[in-house]
Amino acid sequence: MGIKNRLILMSFLQFFVWGAWLITIANYWFGTKNWEGTQFGLVFGTMGIASLFMPTLAGIIADRWINAEKLYGGLHILYGFVLFYLPEVTTPTTFIYIMLLAMCFYMPTIALSNSISYNALKINGLDVVKSFPPIRVFGTIGFIVAMWITNLTGNKATAYQFYIAGIAAIALGIYSFTLPKCKPQRLTKENASLMEILGLESFKLFANYKMALFFIFSMFLGGALQLTNAYGDVFLDEFKHFPKYADSFVVKYSTIIMSISQISETLFILAIPFFLKRFGIKQVMLISMFAWVLRFGLFAFGDPIQGLWMIILSCIVYGMAFDFFNISGSLFVETHTDAKNRSSAQGMFMMMTNGVGAILGSFTSGWAIDRFFTKSFNNTTELASFLQTDIANPKMLDFVKNQGNSITTDGLLQNVIMMKDWHSIWLAFAIYSLVIAIAFAILFKHEHNPNEVENVNH
Repeated sequence: MGIKNRLILMSFLQFFVWGAWLITIANYWFGTKNWEGTQFGLVFGTMGIASLFMPTLAGIIADRWINAEKLYGGLHILYGFVLFYLPEVTTPTTFIYIMLLAMCFYMPTIALSNSISYNALKINGLDVVKSFPPIRVFGTIGFIVAMWITNLTGNKATAYQFYIAGIAAIALGIYSFTLPKCKPQRLTKENASLMEILGLESFKLFANYKMALFFIFSMFLGGALQLTNAYGDVFLDEFKHFPKYADSFVVKYSTIIMSISQISETLFILAIPFFLKRFGIKQVMLISMFAWVLRFGLFAFGDPIQGLWMIILSCIVYGMAFDFFNISGSLFVETHTDAKNRSSAQGMFMMMTNGVGAILGSFTSGWAIDRFFTKSFNNTTELASFLQTDIANPKMLDFVKNQGNSITTDGLLQNVIMMKDWHSIWLAFAIYSLVIAIAFAILFKHEHNPNEVENVNH
């Protein structure tokens, strides 16, 4: 097998082992375990916490002591074993701690996979700029395939999603030991300060008003980035409680519908060069922010029948929302920092979006959903009205029964039933994104310079 195909397999599995559960874990948490929303926000917060320190720590180890491919393999094997243990957890608090451990093993492998690919391509005399993007696209394909497998095998609410990911992770870990050696470079100066060793010099960038403002907005937008990953699939799945939508294609194959978002990602990447040259970095970032408003707004008014087009369009818009900010933001950092601080500045950008922003967004959204957007019902009249049906509908009665509940002769429910008001949830997220976009347009001053993108390799 040629080196490109070997790296394609690595990239495919790298994101397969994440996609098998990332979009569907909410169904397991809410549908199977019936745990509360505030703590669920912390599940996605674990990715942010791990992103704060693990990629840097793994980078130091790979740069100084251990071959990157060996460290990469070891981390994936440990990640796989932790995933196997997750279904054994019986309390939400313990689940969060175990998930944090899993993310500490997984999150640094994303950067390591890039390093391994770059090294392998270089030692085989291949052009990294031309060869790497087609390889990386297979990572997104792997994510999509994993989502489809989890959905089509009926495991989007079961523990088997973790077993699917765990088996693939261990297989990837073993496979990685066969990849070309990526030896430590040991480029850190012997007398380097602790700040330099840990890549913390980028914090000095906050002294620059423009860079500080950019990182702050990155943090606020980062709070929105994982919301549809966290709640999108369970939002579609919960239409099954509405009798008129219960048998719809969207309910049965919600994860496949959500995978349109990832497919859209691969397509919008191709449009980025045109938009950057035509509109400039700031405008492309603004387009991304308004795309997030559309993403959430379309979800707010969509449904599996008359509003199906809104759900599909929302998934298509996701590609623009996600790619445009990440790529243009990375380019802004690339063109506005010194060469010696560039790598750490890129790390700061990722930390503010996937670290600090993700933590704040995950925790705050979980708390807000529980506090403001979860309705409680103690009688069939109010429940039937919310579910857009009548009190005698057999499917609604089955729903009450499946909740372990019963109805008294006067129409009262034996136990309170809690339902999320998804329309209001998505509207709140859309308003949040709109406020960020408007503030960014007013406060962030940046003139379009075509030369910024002319020399960038896509």
